[in-house]
Amino acid sequence: MTAFAQYADWFYLVGSVLFILTLRGLSGPKTAIMGNRYGMIGMTLAILTTFFLAPNPVLGLIIGAMIAGAVIGLHRARTVPMTQMPETVAMMHSLVGLSAVCIAVAAVLHEGVHHDALHRFELFVGCFVGAITFTASVFAYGKLAAKKWAKSVSGAWVKPLQATLFLSMIGFGSVYFVSEDLNAFYAMTALALAFGFIWIAPIGGGDMPVVVSLLNSFSGWAAAGIGFTLNNPMLIIAGSLVGSSGAILSYVMCNAMNRSLLNVLFGGFGAGAGAAVDAGDGTEKTHRSGSADDAAFLMSNADSVVIVPGYGLAQARAQNAVKELATVLKEKGVNVRYAIHPVAGRMPGHMNVLLAEADVPYEDVCEMDEINSDFASTDVVLVIGANDVVNPAAKDNPASPIYGMPILEAHRARTVMVIKRSMATGYAGLDNDLFYLDKTMMVFGDAKKVLEDMVKGVTGGGH
Repeated sequence: MTAFAQYADWFYLVGSVLFILTLRGLSGPKTAIMGNRYGMIGMTLAILTTFFLAPNPVLGLIIGAMIAGAVIGLHRARTVPMTQMPETVAMMHSLVGLSAVCIAVAAVLHEGVHHDALHRFELFVGCFVGAITFTASVFAYGKLAAKKWAKSVSGAWVKPLQATLFLSMIGFGSVYFVSEDLNAFYAMTALALAFGFIWIAPIGGGDMPVVVSLLNSFSGWAAAGIGFTLNNPMLIIAGSLVGSSGAILSYVMCNAMNRSLLNVLFGGFGAGAGAAVDAGDGTEKTHRSGSADDAAFLMSNADSVVIVPGYGLAQARAQNAVKELATVLKEKGVNVRYAIHPVAGRMPGHMNVLLAEADVPYEDVCEMDEINSDFASTDVVLVIGANDVVNPAAKDNPASPIYGMPILEAHRARTVMVIKRSMATGYAGLDNDLFYLDKTMMVFGDAKKVLEDMVKGVTGGGH
């Protein structure tokens, strides 16, 4: 054990480098698989190193917990449908937060150990960040999974309650920091758990991608804080990497919505998701609808087609069907590309993962900034289940809650086709002016069935 401990820092250093390479790999789709492998190797090295360094480890509990976690994780990874991936990610964040709380409580209750001021501060921060992460992630899971108990709350009482809980949590934490009073520590933890719940509850569905990203950042900072408590440099580095990368991603996504992070977290936008929206001037809006065969004919005779995927594509599990449609169109000489908005779907990178699952070529997938200038010269845009990220109101309606938000400018194309189940609003609860343009044709139905019918139309009657 002593001989191994001499080299532990070197093993931790190698693991840390592997985690850095993981983030570098995950920055692009072509290198993501290798990035994941780096992460797996680094985590294995971290676990084994910590395992051999631990004084008098309880082997039965440790190995049993590892096996149980591996079995549950493998089962979930193999069976989770793409529509449930966002809530799965949120639940994973909650487990990191819960782990931080449990470790902090165990450290505080450790008999015969006096924590100096620095360690009390680390326990204070690690515990309350972990507690907030836990309950906030659980609520985010419930909201993403449409659970009845995870309903949005609103009212004049919400912000005062949030402020009261937060300040009380800091107050009791300060008492613990000064006096090491256990009751103050328990009170701080309970208030942090309550604050995490009430903090996320008012945030609407349209902002959930940013929330998921931010909770990812919080889980990293919680892990880093506990890393100081355990004197584990690997945990500190890994937590800091996750925390900082999640924070940067949250900032990027807020920019993609033209909003500040504080506005997302405390503005309550989108809390009325799913509510009906009138036409604004008292008149009834009209739309034009068509069939899958009509859409297939238009795309078959186009020179260029841009596909805009949204959550409806994931919900219908239609990623393979859209890949097949793109393939048959390419065989007819049509230039087909995909346009991805940074906050499309229910979590960061949701649409990228969805298309990668169907083996869509990476070079066909374009981000918003690189494809927006091409919409004006595009013959057909096919929108599948997306709503807010293609809403022209963001550019031309100052009264809209999303005014100023960068969007995929699908409305500039010569023809727009939209696959939706109905004319219902999107997750942010806003009506979409795109659906009522003269150039837009609505194709109603399940996305997978409609796309399969389009494939048949292209192969059977297109020119």
